[in-house]
Amino acid sequence: MMQYIFGYGSLMNSASRQLTGQTSEAIPAVAHGLCRYWGKVDDSYILAPLVVTRGDGLVNGVLLQVDDKQLVEFDRRERGYQRIKIEHDKLDSQLSLANGDSVWIYVTDQAMPPCERSPIVQTYVDTVLAGCLEISEQFAEQFVAHTIGWHHPRENDRHQPKYGNLAGVTREHHPVIDKLLASC
Repeated sequence: MMQYIFGYGSLMNSASRQLTGQTSEAIPAVAHGLCRYWGKVDDSYILAPLVVTRGDGLVNGVLLQVDDKQLVEFDRRERGYQRIKIEHDKLDSQLSLANGDSVWIYVTDQAMPPCERSPIVQTYVDTVLAGCLEISEQFAEQFVAHTIGWHHPRENDRHQPKYGNLAGVTREHHPVIDKLLASC
């Protein structure tokens, strides 16, 4: 039996994943019955990360094969979230999952919206979208279209990054990312 994490934010970025020690191939996937928001799980956040709740929507992301030790590391990285299983029939992917395989996703029951004190920061957005662009520009467009809350406070911190797992973003990414976000 294999187990996978469904990454829908910074875990889509291979360089950011490596900060947690995960280097398996990222397999693009879409999960149904979930909604992705800009939000936070509590007031301790200095920036608003992405959160997923159960709901009538879809979330694109990547499947990452993990072992038990890596799963513990991701549980630590994703503290504040609940890890739940995704049913195989709720996933669209090129990966053929066996009956005993587990696919995990980190969710919250309720998301608090970003605010001036904990805004959406550009370096987090850059990290996520650089990860999407590792797959394709269409995948990045789908991320932007199916993420709720772009209207909340945002801060351009590219010159003084606030996001601790900033990785895999080059200056060449900036104009592509800015173009993707122009519709928000």
